[in-house]
Amino acid sequence: MRRLSEEKLQAERERLEKMKKYEHTYAACTAICGVDEAGRGPLAGPVVAGAVILPKDCEILFLNDSKKLSEKRREELLLEIQEKAEAWNVGIVGPDVIDDINILQATYEAMRQAIAGLSVKPELLLNDAVMIPGVETMQMPIIKGDAKSVSIAAASILAKVTRDHMMMEYDILFPMYGFAKHKGYGTPAHIAAIREFGPCPIHRRSFIKNFV
Repeated sequence: MRRLSEEKLQAERERLEKMKKYEHTYAACTAICGVDEAGRGPLAGPVVAGAVILPKDCEILFLNDSKKLSEKRREELLLEIQEKAEAWNVGIVGPDVIDDINILQATYEAMRQAIAGLSVKPELLLNDAVMIPGVETMQMPIIKGDAKSVSIAAASILAKVTRDHMMMEYDILFPMYGFAKHKGYGTPAHIAAIREFGPCPIHRRSFIKNFV
């Protein structure tokens, strides 16, 4: 990571401080966990949720909503998050379950898995926009939370990079669909491949019924 000037470093620290608004508001909670998902919209592959508990004094420069970051930056931040977090975990729910219980319920299940597998029990969950059913821990849903909370931003990066890695592995198994490029989203090239080759085992049948 390139060295920043003092001016840019100060500006980045001020930006991050604004993203700690909710963490400061609930500072009485000793373990605040950010929760976010990746993969609700694609036609193929799993939905993945991340859960991250960061130390109160943690500084991770450039932490932000995963969608606002380059792939290279996300990869760098993933390693830093995993190194600095008090606890982190991912939950993964595959396409068969998505087809069986629907994507919203599958997303909730992935989130519950991610939270349940943490090595530290959280006192508060900061969630990106949702209330997760079946969870006893106190929750705070935050609209566009991945851009407003460092904890949720960290969870969004964890979920996104984990899922992207899985889709790149699926690309090796099913090279005709181009999963490494579009990560399972409904691009014209992906839809054309579904129509030409038919679905593969990781396609969500409930999502592609208009294409096959």
